[in-house]
Amino acid sequence: MNIVVVIRQVPDLIEPLEVDSSGRSLDLGSASFIVNESDDHALEQAILLKEGHGAKVTVVALDFGDVDNTLYAAAAKGADQIVKLPLDGDPPPPAAAAAMLAEAIKPLGGDLVLVGVQAHDELDGVLAPLLASELGLPYVGVIRGVKPGADAGTVVVCKEFPGAVMARLSVRLPAVLGILGAEQAPRYVPVSRIRAAMKSTQFEERSVAAPAVAPLVSIRRLYPPAPSARAEMLAGSESEVAARIAAILREKGLVK
Repeated sequence: MNIVVVIRQVPDLIEPLEVDSSGRSLDLGSASFIVNESDDHALEQAILLKEGHGAKVTVVALDFGDVDNTLYAAAAKGADQIVKLPLDGDPPPPAAAAAMLAEAIKPLGGDLVLVGVQAHDELDGVLAPLLASELGLPYVGVIRGVKPGADAGTVVVCKEFPGAVMARLSVRLPAVLGILGAEQAPRYVPVSRIRAAMKSTQFEERSVAAPAVAPLVSIRRLYPPAPSARAEMLAGSESEVAARIAAILREKGLVK
C-alpha cells in the first residue's frame, strides 16, 4: 500500500496571537508554530499500517513555520519519503493549498491519502474535502482508525458521528480520509533519533505554484474577544468564603 500523509503547521495557541495591521488576518510573523494535532494522528495511523501490514509512507508539507523539525520527526517515526513544497510568504488559503498539495500528490500514486480532519486555524475543516475534490477521489472524514479490508484494494475505517456513534465502513481505494484520531496516540520520538534523521534524511522539494483561487469567505475584521465579566476572588475565613458562595448561588437563583 502506498500512503500519502499531509502535514501542516499551525499557530501554537499557548502563545498569544496578534492581529496584523490590516485587522483581517493574524500576524504570523509574531507567532510560534507546532504540528497540527490531527495531522500528527494521520501520520501515526500511516505508520501503524506500515508496521502492521506493510506500506510505503510519504509525507507532504508546505514549507512554513517549524516544518523542518516536524518533517525530521516524521522521518524518525518511520516515514519513507519527505516532499516539501516551497512557499513565497504566508500559507495560501485552504482552496489554494489543496490545489498545491494535490499537484504534488498526484505523481506519487497514493492508494490512500491521510490528512487531519481539521486545524484550529481553518474554518470548518475544509482542507481535507477540498483536497479530495482536487484529486478526484472519494472522501470520508472524522475517522478514528484504519485497517486493511478483507477485499483487495479496500480499507475498513471507523467513522465517528455526533453523539459518539461509531460506524464501521468499507472504503474502496484510492481514497482520501480525514483523520480525527489514530488507533493509538502519536508516539514520542527521542531527540537522538530525530538528530540521526537530520543527518540521513533528504527532503525532496517540488515547486508548485499557488493558483489564484477566490477565497471561500471574506474576513472583514479580526479582534480579541472583549471580556464581559471578571472573576470575584473570595477572601476571608472558611465560614466567610462558604457564606459568600452560598449567597452567590442564591443571587443566581441556583439555590433557595
